[in-house]
Amino acid sequence: MSDIDTQALTRWLGDRLPGEAGLSLERIGGGQSNPTWFVDFGSARLVLRKKPGGPILKGAHAIEREFRVLTALAGTDIPVPTVRWLEEDDSILGTPFYVMDRLEGRVFDTASIEGVSSEDRREMYLDYARTLARLHAVSPDAVGLGDFGKPGNYFQRQIDRWSRQYAESDGPRIPALDRLTEWLPANLPDEDGAVSIAHGDFRIGNLMYHPTEPKVIAVLDWELATLGHPLADLGYSVMPWRTTPEEYGGILGTDWADAGIPTEAEFIAEYMALAQPTAELRPFHVAFALFRFAVIFVGIADRARAGSANSDEAASLAPLAERFANRALEAAGLD
Repeated sequence: MSDIDTQALTRWLGDRLPGEAGLSLERIGGGQSNPTWFVDFGSARLVLRKKPGGPILKGAHAIEREFRVLTALAGTDIPVPTVRWLEEDDSILGTPFYVMDRLEGRVFDTASIEGVSSEDRREMYLDYARTLARLHAVSPDAVGLGDFGKPGNYFQRQIDRWSRQYAESDGPRIPALDRLTEWLPANLPDEDGAVSIAHGDFRIGNLMYHPTEPKVIAVLDWELATLGHPLADLGYSVMPWRTTPEEYGGILGTDWADAGIPTEAEFIAEYMALAQPTAELRPFHVAFALFRFAVIFVGIADRARAGSANSDEAASLAPLAERFANRALEAAGLD
């Protein structure tokens, strides 16, 4: 975990917020993406996200893309934090970073959404689905993101990308992932031309809810955002029903229905009620999403071995690569 040069940050913020003084930092725990801090500078309440130090895979931790998509969505009905500044000069804090306004709300570590009523929990899940549908309804061209990714053949390109990332890992081979790298390209759905702004990591842990109401007030962590197929995000969003609490906070095997959580089918129906016309969610889409997440955990394991992972939990989370690969096989009907 890299530290922040407080003197350098104080100078940098002072240039942008004249009249303010007094810096305090609080590292935001959890997560395996870009290191993030709460920053108070005088009366300004901010959040800073930066690329991690150490070796990272090409294209990973692209905070510049995060800044761009957040800026583009500011004028839409997608709830996002207000971004202020992007700094690409490595000499300031060691890696590029950006600063955005801090929002007050609730972020939940697990999909079980502890500490709320069953009625609120149900509504929070349904608003999760509605927020995703609204995101996918935004025209990329209309918000200046028409070139944010390559059009067409999204799943083929993503399978190639994540398979290559897995192949480049110096870690042990995972038989389930090896099998998926063969099964997924052999079972691609027909190309239907659907293109949307794809978040890439749309899950409960990356949503901020209103302090007291069951309403999403911000979508966070846009590190993996691109132009993609809407069913990639939807397949990823049903992951809670397919994974256990030990598998990054899923609900499989818990009394989730008694807790007010809607069924996977209800969640999908809520999404489809607001979404642009799209094909049905198929086992391929869920298997692809779980495969992709498995490769992300491979990357976490690699960074843990290299000593550059930005969480003390990285080493313990590394075995989840195999767990998620096996869940992908289940989704594909190959277990």
